[in-house]
Amino acid sequence: MVDGPTPGAPLAVVATSAEVLALPGADEGLLTAAELGRAAAFRREQDRLDFVAAHLLVRLCAARLLGIPPRRVAFAQHCPDCDRPAHGRPLLTDRPDVHLSLSHTAGVVAAAAAPSPVGVDVERLDQARAAVVEDRVLAAAEAALVRGRPDPGAAFLRLWVRKESLIKIGRAGLDTLAELDLSALPLDEPAGGTPPGGPRPVEHRPVEHRFEDYRLLDWTDTRRGVLVGVASRAPVRLGTAAVPLSDLPTRAGASG
Repeated sequence: MVDGPTPGAPLAVVATSAEVLALPGADEGLLTAAELGRAAAFRREQDRLDFVAAHLLVRLCAARLLGIPPRRVAFAQHCPDCDRPAHGRPLLTDRPDVHLSLSHTAGVVAAAAAPSPVGVDVERLDQARAAVVEDRVLAAAEAALVRGRPDPGAAFLRLWVRKESLIKIGRAGLDTLAELDLSALPLDEPAGGTPPGGPRPVEHRPVEHRFEDYRLLDWTDTRRGVLVGVASRAPVRLGTAAVPLSDLPTRAGASG
């Protein structure tokens, strides 16, 4: 029996690294010695900040999920291949019933916490598509779908964040991605409309798709220039670090 508060609804948050580092309680001192060592090994300062921000955000998500202070989040990582604690799947050492996920890319981070398996991925919209990667990770039907799209790169990226989130939830591995066929899922997302007050890139709202017994959410965050994907077993609350985590909506929807 696990002691402590019962976990709440799954939670996923996307933000810039600067937004996270500016949050109250986002103290680099919360990181473990292993994390600080990995952070110090980055050559580029932005890469270091992204790593730190992602590892802080996942703690804040876990703290919000459990209703505890961030300093009480017993975060760790474990790699089953090398049995080292410095990398691998994120977890809470005292709460095996809580599942975590994190991702970071060039100034933007994402994290999730849930009482059931959850995976999150964030990718830059301007990320180049490599044909060799496409051949390795797409099923034949997916590859044909991508080639027939007006913007093949955008189509590939949407499939990629979905697949990456399923990797993190344990449904697939890097060596089996081509066997995972998501071609039946739509690649378009409905526009949320252009906000009043002048021209601005059209924002999109997250849309949930079902694959097997998983829920897949993905959406374009034009404000941060990224595509975000979340895989879960239950409905996910979504938010950004631009709003207090305590003010996140109780139903899935974009905010911030």
